[in-house]
Formats: sequence, structure tokens, C-alpha cells
Amino acid sequence: MEASWRQVAGGRGRARGRATAAPSPGNGVPFRGAGGGREKGSGGAVHASPGGAASTAGGCPVGPEAPQASVATELMSQQKFEEIKKANQAAAKKLIEEHFSSSSEEEGDEDFEGKQGKIVANTFVTYTTQTDGDIRELERTKQYVNEAFQAGAMTCLICIASVKRNQAVWSCSGCFCIFHMPCIQKWAKDSQFLVSSLTDDDFGKKDYPWPCPKCRFEYKRSETPSRYYCYCGKVEDPPLDPWLVPHSCGQVCEREFKPSCGHKCLLLCHPGPCPPCPKMVTTTCYCKKAKPIPRRCSTKEWSCQLPCGRKLLCGQHKCENPCHAGSCQPCPRVSRQKCVCGKKVAERSCASPLWHCDQVCGKTLPCGNHTCEQVCHVGACGECPRSGKRFCPCQKSKFSLPCTEDVPTCGDSCDKVLECGIHRCSQRCHRGPCETCRQEVEKHCRCGKHTKRMPCHKPYICETKCVKMRDCQKHQCRRKCCPGNCPPCDQNCGRTLGCRNHKCPSVCHRGSCYPCPETVDVKCNCGNAKVTVPCGRERTTRPPKCKEICSRPPTCHHTSREKHRCHFGPCPPCHQPCQKVLEKCGHLCPASCHDQALIKQTGRHQPSGPWEQPSEPAFIQTALPCPPCQVPISM
Repeated sequence: MEASWRQVAGGRGRARGRATAAPSPGNGVPFRGAGGGREKGSGGAVHASPGGAASTAGGCPVGPEAPQASVATELMSQQKFEEIKKANQAAAKKLIEEHFSSSSEEEGDEDFEGKQGKIVANTFVTYTTQTDGDIRELERTKQYVNEAFQAGAMTCLICIASVKRNQAVWSCSGCFCIFHMPCIQKWAKDSQFLVSSLTDDDFGKKDYPWPCPKCRFEYKRSETPSRYYCYCGKVEDPPLDPWLVPHSCGQVCEREFKPSCGHKCLLLCHPGPCPPCPKMVTTTCYCKKAKPIPRRCSTKEWSCQLPCGRKLLCGQHKCENPCHAGSCQPCPRVSRQKCVCGKKVAERSCASPLWHCDQVCGKTLPCGNHTCEQVCHVGACGECPRSGKRFCPCQKSKFSLPCTEDVPTCGDSCDKVLECGIHRCSQRCHRGPCETCRQEVEKHCRCGKHTKRMPCHKPYICETKCVKMRDCQKHQCRRKCCPGNCPPCDQNCGRTLGCRNHKCPSVCHRGSCYPCPETVDVKCNCGNAKVTVPCGRERTTRPPKCKEICSRPPTCHHTSREKHRCHFGPCPPCHQPCQKVLEKCGHLCPASCHDQALIKQTGRHQPSGPWEQPSEPAFIQTALPCPPCQVPISM
């Protein structure tokens, strides 16, 4: 047996160049395996110290300190195990959420259609009890609810990606389009920044609006979404429930109907617009002649179709139209009416009794010397415009003269400001407009880069073209002698939209283009079932399930195929009994149809390697002969 100083105890893990003392009766050290790992300066053997305690060649004690090191190692291992456990639990939770949020997984479920029908029925049950089961007014809302379950139907128009159950969303109150919360927040921030960058104000000083990417409905800066709410706005971060409409809280909507009638929506929390109000109210017709009758609140306004009978604005006739809403139409009758001055009479519409002829009034004014020069007018002609005190043409002197005399010129300088706005007229007081300013001055061009001596009345436009960028920040102004107020860019944007099918039709602009407004129908193979998706999503959207029977003609000798639903790709193999008459015995072949059996080819050329393409298919479809008759006969 080896001596104690030669015995080496093995530890867990890799122990390169490290060992611990083995237990011996004389040292009193319990046996514990040291943890693995590398340690600088450690030797390969353990020597017994004079005091009975073991020490390594590198001088590391393994006596009473060895259990403490082992405990620390176990604690670190336990801590690492807990971290890995938490990471695995988080990954499993995320996988479960993705499983429930994936609409493609739901499509594979056989009971999904029945489950969806129950969810839709529960959403509408409170409404249908008020309408005795009538769901005609629910068609638009039902379309939004069904799209919430269809694969690829709910698409964020900003990132052109599917909206899943477990993602935070925001719904526009104008068009009810749904967007990812991070996408709409970035859109709002970018829109406000672009608007503010076109002004001299700093970003954040004014409440710049931002538009919905689809309907352009404008929202204030304070209305930028910061929290994820359900459709009705009652619950923040609605829980994920497979028995509710995605992103719904399951409570009664209770939003006000539009137009407002005093009642609230009875559906469970739902996407899309609220349906018309189903409440019953008692109302009368527009003209108030018929007795009040009970009607739906959404259609409470009605017409009795009797003549209106209200007096028209002409004051002579009554409205003959059927009972109607709003004001009556103008009187359609024609009558002979005088103009306001009374000189002419004409047949005109009764609805417009006041009219003006084209003759000058011509009545004598109070001065007795002049006549009224106004065209056919209402009321008195007024005083003579030449009576009283009048100014000379330059407005410096005032004269009191009879209306029969013209005001003379005062002889002073005109001194009116000329059209240039800088110099004054140097002529004596005169009638008529002043002359054009002809003084020569040193003029700056509009852009301020050049000067030239020239007549004051002529504008100076240099030939220098502006090199500033327009508001799109892509194209230069290129206008001659631009004063700095460069016009907006008038070129077409033409950038490819996110759908990758169309180009932006807007005028050249900064920032992101608006989403493509087009929609595409993704159809099944026969075209009866379809789902409408935003342009660009048709590449990744799975075709909807079709309940119609496949109508392809059979490729075997049977007159019809086995009934199966519409599908893409080849039809499944025929499994009907062959029923061909056997030549030898005359019995019918009971075997399954074998007109198109897959047969593996033999004697094919074997390729030399994966780089060589096979010249013949491995399997071919061919008709097999009927098997021998198995019907027993008497001998």
C-alpha cells in the first residue's frame, strides 16, 4: 500500500496540475474531493507537512480550508443552475405565447372554426337580443372581428408584418386600422419632427399634429399612444385569452354611438366601428303629421311620404315635396317680377324675387345738377359726390366750391410716393397717376450676391442659380436669383413602397413614405374563398380554407373523384374500387384503383456524385394490371 503522501484524491471536473490530500488516520482531515479547474503554481503531488496537515507543492493549504472552498464551489454551481433554470422557463413561456399568438397554428386546429363561431356569437349576443336575432347591421363589425382570427389579415401597414395576439397594438379611431405600438410611436415622433423641421421653431415648443398612416386623420401630440389598451379603452395590457377576440378585454364596449344618440354600444370589447344603435324609441315623421311609432334608434328619422305643406320663402306657395328632412327646397314656380329700380319686368323664379337690371339709375341728385350714376340699386341715391369741401389732386389744399366746378391744382409739388416705394413724385400737383420713377440707383439682386447701377423701377435679377436643398432635402432649388424662400419640391417621389409592388405617388418629401393604399385578394384554388390583405402581404399570407368540393376531373377511369375539399397541388390518389371486368372470369376487380400507381424505376444510371444531376425520375406513374381474381369457385 502506498504511503499517504503518495495518495492523490480525484475531484470533479478537469483537475489539471492540482490534487488534494487523501484522508489518513493521523491528520484528522475528512476526505472531500476538491473542485476542478486550473490554479497557477500548483504542483502535481501532495506532501505531508510536519504538523500532519497536507499541503501542495505550490503551497496551497488543503487542511481545514478545503471544506470551505468546496462549499463556495457548490454555491456557485447552485447559483448557475438557478440562472439556467430561469432562462429555460422564460424561453418556454415565450414559446407558449408564440404558439397561442400564431394564427397559422389555429388554422391547423380542426375545431378552430367552431371555436371562432362561439367567440363571435358571444361578442354579439347582447346586441342580437335587442334586434331579435337580426344581424344585418353587424356585417361591417363582423368583418373586423373575423379578420382578427384570419392568418395575415391583421397587418401593420408601417412595418408590413402580421399583428399577433401577444403584441401591443394601437387602433385608429378614424379608420380602425391596427398598428404595432412601437411602429405607431415611431411614426408619430418622426411626423412631428419633420413638420417642426420645416419651421424656425425648435422641436417641442408647439403641439404639432401627426396623421394616421392610412386615413390621414390628425392627432394632437398629447394623443400619441404610450400605453397598450384594449379596443374599448377600459383595460391596460389586456390579458391573452384564447376564448376572446385578440386584444379584447371581454367586457361590454359601452362606447358612445356615432352619431351620438345618448345610448352606448352593447357588444363585447371589439375591433372596428360600433354597429348602429339597436334601441327602440318612439318618434314621429319629419313633418310631424303622422302618429308616433316605435322604431330603431339608428333609423328613428322617417318620412310619411305625405306632402310637406310648409310655406316657402317666397311667402306665396307651399312645399309640395313628400315629407322630408331639413329645409324645404326653393320655390320652383315662375312669376313676373320687377327689378329693384322698377324699370324692367321679367319672368323669374319665385324663389329669388329681388334682382338688379343693368341700367344706370339716372335719378336727379339733391343738388339738382347731376344724376345718380349707380346701376339699379335699392334705397335712396344719396348726396352728390361733388358737394362739400374737396381736396386738390395732391391732397394738400382744400376748396369749398359748387358741385358744378372742378377743383383746381394747388401749384405745389405732388410729393406722392412713387410705385418704387422709395422716391417721391417731383412734378407739380397734377391729375392722373404719377410717372414711373427714373432715378438711377445702386440695386442689389434678389439673392443679394450682386449689385448694379440701373433705373429704380426695373427689378434686378442675376443669373446665379440657387444651390440650396428644397424641403425634400434631395433636390436643389436651381431657381435664378433665389431670395432664400425656396419653393417646395415639385418632383415625384417615386420611391418603392414597403409592399415592393408600387412606387410612392406623392410629391417628393422627407421621411418615410405613406403605406401602400392598395389591397390584394388572396384566394383559394377555385377562387370562392378569399381574404383581403394589404399590398405586399400576399407573398406570405396563407390562402384561406375553402369549404367547396374540388371540381377537378378524374385522371383515372372512374367517372368522378372521391369528394374532398378545394386544395392546391395534385389531388390525392384515388382509393375507389377498380370495378373493371376481369378478362378471364368476368368478375369485377375489387382492388383499390391502380391506374396511377407510383413505381420505382430499376436499371437507372447511378450518378457519380451529388454534383451529377439524375437524368430520369426515381418514380413514375403507370397503370398496373388488375390482380388475379380471388373469388372461390366450385370444382
